[in-house]
Amino acid sequence: MRNYYFVGIMIAIYLMVYFTFPSLFYEAVLQTYLILLSVIPILALVFVFIFLFDLFVKPDKIGTYLGQEAGARGWIFSIVAGILSAGPIYVWYPLLSDLKEKGMRTSFMSTFLYNRSIKLPLLPIMIHYFGVTYTLILTLYMIIASVVVGYITEIIVDDTSGSRHT
Repeated sequence: MRNYYFVGIMIAIYLMVYFTFPSLFYEAVLQTYLILLSVIPILALVFVFIFLFDLFVKPDKIGTYLGQEAGARGWIFSIVAGILSAGPIYVWYPLLSDLKEKGMRTSFMSTFLYNRSIKLPLLPIMIHYFGVTYTLILTLYMIIASVVVGYITEIIVDDTSGSRHT
Protein backbone atom coordinates (compact mmCIF):
# COMPACT_ATOMS: atom_id res chain seq x y z
CA MET A 1 0.00 0.00 0.00
CA ARG A 2 2.89 2.37 0.71
CA ASN A 3 3.99 2.06 -2.91
CA TYR A 4 0.72 3.63 -3.96
CA TYR A 5 1.25 6.54 -1.57
CA PHE A 6 4.61 7.24 -3.16
CA VAL A 7 3.16 7.08 -6.67
CA GLY A 8 0.27 9.31 -5.63
CA ILE A 9 2.62 11.88 -4.10
CA MET A 10 4.81 11.88 -7.21
CA ILE A 11 1.80 12.38 -9.48
CA ALA A 12 0.62 15.25 -7.27
CA ILE A 13 4.06 16.89 -7.43
CA TYR A 14 4.19 16.53 -11.20
CA LEU A 15 0.71 18.03 -11.53
CA MET A 16 1.67 20.97 -9.31
CA VAL A 17 4.80 21.59 -11.39
CA TYR A 18 2.78 21.23 -14.61
CA PHE A 19 0.33 23.92 -13.56
CA THR A 20 2.85 26.28 -11.95
CA PHE A 21 5.97 25.86 -14.13
CA PRO A 22 4.99 24.17 -17.41
CA SER A 23 8.45 24.62 -18.97
CA LEU A 24 10.09 22.91 -15.98
CA PHE A 25 7.56 20.09 -16.26
CA TYR A 26 8.35 19.50 -19.93
CA GLU A 27 12.09 19.63 -19.22
CA ALA A 28 11.68 17.04 -16.44
CA VAL A 29 9.62 14.77 -18.67
CA LEU A 30 12.19 15.10 -21.47
CA GLN A 31 15.07 14.25 -19.10
CA THR A 32 13.14 11.26 -17.75
CA TYR A 33 12.54 10.08 -21.30
CA LEU A 34 16.23 10.45 -22.21
CA ILE A 35 17.33 8.54 -19.11
CA LEU A 36 14.80 5.82 -19.91
CA LEU A 37 16.12 5.55 -23.46
CA SER A 38 19.69 5.11 -22.19
CA VAL A 39 18.73 2.50 -19.59
CA ILE A 40 16.37 0.32 -21.64
CA PRO A 41 19.06 -1.37 -23.79
CA ILE A 42 21.16 -2.28 -20.76
CA LEU A 43 18.13 -3.42 -18.81
CA ALA A 44 17.05 -5.56 -21.77
CA LEU A 45 20.53 -7.06 -21.94
CA VAL A 46 20.43 -7.94 -18.24
CA PHE A 47 17.04 -9.61 -18.66
CA VAL A 48 18.43 -11.57 -21.63
CA PHE A 49 21.29 -12.68 -19.37
CA ILE A 50 18.79 -13.73 -16.69
CA PHE A 51 16.78 -15.65 -19.29
CA LEU A 52 19.90 -17.38 -20.62
CA PHE A 53 21.08 -18.18 -17.10
CA ASP A 54 17.70 -19.71 -16.26
CA LEU A 55 17.67 -21.63 -19.51
CA PHE A 56 21.20 -23.02 -19.59
CA VAL A 57 22.77 -22.71 -16.16
CA LYS A 58 21.52 -25.12 -13.55
CA PRO A 59 21.76 -24.33 -9.82
CA ASP A 60 24.39 -27.03 -9.28
CA LYS A 61 26.61 -25.35 -11.91
CA ILE A 62 26.30 -21.99 -10.16
CA GLY A 63 27.31 -23.75 -6.97
CA THR A 64 30.36 -25.08 -8.80
CA TYR A 65 31.41 -21.75 -10.34
CA LEU A 66 30.08 -19.18 -7.85
CA GLY A 67 29.13 -21.17 -4.74
CA GLN A 68 31.01 -22.34 -1.67
CA GLU A 69 33.22 -24.76 -3.58
CA ALA A 70 34.14 -22.32 -6.37
CA GLY A 71 37.53 -21.33 -4.97
CA ALA A 72 39.86 -19.14 -7.03
CA ARG A 73 37.74 -19.61 -10.16
CA GLY A 74 34.81 -17.81 -8.48
CA TRP A 75 37.00 -14.91 -7.38
CA ILE A 76 38.49 -14.52 -10.85
CA PHE A 77 35.09 -14.72 -12.51
CA SER A 78 33.63 -12.13 -10.11
CA ILE A 79 36.55 -9.76 -10.65
CA VAL A 80 36.56 -10.03 -14.45
CA ALA A 81 32.76 -9.83 -14.72
CA GLY A 82 32.71 -6.74 -12.49
CA ILE A 83 35.37 -5.01 -14.58
CA LEU A 84 33.67 -5.87 -17.87
CA SER A 85 30.13 -5.02 -16.76
CA ALA A 86 28.69 -1.79 -18.10
CA GLY A 87 25.70 0.41 -17.56
CA PRO A 88 23.95 1.63 -14.43
CA ILE A 89 24.52 -0.53 -11.37
CA TYR A 90 20.84 -0.94 -10.52
CA VAL A 91 20.11 -2.88 -13.69
CA TRP A 92 22.50 -5.60 -12.48
CA TYR A 93 20.64 -6.14 -9.21
CA PRO A 94 17.99 -8.49 -10.68
CA LEU A 95 20.69 -10.72 -12.18
CA LEU A 96 22.67 -10.80 -8.94
CA SER A 97 19.51 -11.56 -6.99
CA ASP A 98 18.73 -14.44 -9.33
CA LEU A 99 22.27 -15.79 -9.01
CA LYS A 100 22.10 -15.42 -5.22
CA GLU A 101 18.94 -17.52 -5.12
CA LYS A 102 20.73 -20.18 -7.16
CA GLY A 103 23.68 -20.34 -4.76
CA MET A 104 26.10 -17.48 -5.51
CA ARG A 105 28.25 -16.55 -2.52
CA THR A 106 27.76 -13.14 -0.94
CA SER A 107 31.50 -12.49 -1.20
CA PHE A 108 31.40 -12.94 -4.99
CA MET A 109 28.49 -10.53 -5.31
CA SER A 110 30.36 -7.94 -3.26
CA THR A 111 33.52 -8.46 -5.30
CA PHE A 112 31.58 -8.07 -8.55
CA LEU A 113 30.00 -4.81 -7.37
CA TYR A 114 33.31 -3.45 -6.06
CA ASN A 115 35.11 -4.13 -9.35
CA ARG A 116 32.50 -2.19 -11.30
CA SER A 117 34.48 0.88 -10.22
CA ILE A 118 37.28 -0.14 -12.60
CA LYS A 119 36.18 1.29 -15.94
CA LEU A 120 38.13 -0.04 -18.92
CA PRO A 121 37.16 2.82 -21.25
CA LEU A 122 38.51 5.34 -18.73
CA LEU A 123 41.87 3.65 -18.11
CA PRO A 124 43.61 5.37 -21.08
CA ILE A 125 42.52 8.77 -19.76
CA MET A 126 43.73 7.85 -16.29
CA ILE A 127 47.08 6.71 -17.74
CA HIS A 128 47.35 10.00 -19.63
CA TYR A 129 46.82 12.11 -16.51
CA PHE A 130 48.46 9.98 -13.81
CA GLY A 131 50.86 7.66 -15.62
CA VAL A 132 51.03 3.91 -16.14
CA THR A 133 52.58 3.10 -12.75
CA TYR A 134 49.95 4.93 -10.71
CA THR A 135 47.09 3.50 -12.78
CA LEU A 136 48.44 -0.04 -12.54
CA ILE A 137 49.03 0.17 -8.78
CA LEU A 138 45.62 1.71 -8.12
CA THR A 139 43.86 -0.89 -10.29
CA LEU A 140 45.68 -3.77 -8.60
CA TYR A 141 44.91 -2.27 -5.19
CA MET A 142 41.22 -2.06 -6.10
CA ILE A 143 41.17 -5.68 -7.25
CA ILE A 144 42.87 -6.89 -4.06
CA ALA A 145 40.63 -4.68 -1.92
CA SER A 146 37.56 -6.13 -3.67
CA VAL A 147 38.50 -9.61 -2.48
CA VAL A 148 39.08 -8.34 1.08
CA VAL A 149 35.76 -6.48 1.03
CA GLY A 150 34.09 -9.62 -0.35
CA TYR A 151 35.38 -11.70 2.55
CA ILE A 152 34.40 -9.07 5.11
CA THR A 153 30.94 -8.69 3.60
CA GLU A 154 30.35 -12.42 3.77
CA ILE A 155 31.51 -12.52 7.40
CA ILE A 156 29.28 -9.61 8.39
CA VAL A 157 26.26 -10.85 6.48
CA ASP A 158 26.98 -14.40 7.70
CA ASP A 159 25.17 -15.85 4.73
CA THR A 160 27.36 -18.62 3.37
CA SER A 161 24.50 -20.91 2.43
CA GLY A 162 23.69 -19.03 -0.78
CA SER A 163 20.04 -18.73 0.22
CA ARG A 164 18.18 -15.59 1.00
CA HIS A 165 17.27 -14.78 4.62
CA THR A 166 14.08 -12.92 5.39
